[in-house]
Amino acid sequence: MSTAAYFMARDTLDHFNTVVKPIVYLSMFYFFNNPRSSIQDNYCILVALVYCVTGIGYTFAIAFQPSSAQLWSALVPVILTLVATQSNCAKWIKNLCYTKWALEAFLLSNAERYSGVWLITRCGSLMKSQYDIDDWWISIGILVLYGLTFRLIAYICMVTLLKR
Repeated sequence: MSTAAYFMARDTLDHFNTVVKPIVYLSMFYFFNNPRSSIQDNYCILVALVYCVTGIGYTFAIAFQPSSAQLWSALVPVILTLVATQSNCAKWIKNLCYTKWALEAFLLSNAERYSGVWLITRCGSLMKSQYDIDDWWISIGILVLYGLTFRLIAYICMVTLLKR
């Protein structure tokens, strides 16, 4: 079997998890919380986020030894979250963090449901964070683009490192 066929088969089979994991998470989340954002918005964000992080996980699993891949998979999200939430960090560095785009998508989906005084407060908070209420689809698109990019990197690593 060719490397491309193997990679595509594994990736296609994993799309089941990409679709189901957000449903499981949201069923528990909505049981304990009553967020302002709709379940459809949160599901869309989580599907894009799971797609993104599984692409990153593929890259780590192929490029590193198993123990190193697990360590990187645990540390990278923490580091990127810290970078994305720093106020004194350069904007271009923040824009490279997938956690920034996921956080922005969640905040924007919640902000659309506010009204009255809460809307004014939320708009001030969004302006301070330099988020635009119309950028929700851009955030989702960037998460999916990161997922595709890291899958491509994983495939290139698989071919060059001759791993399966």
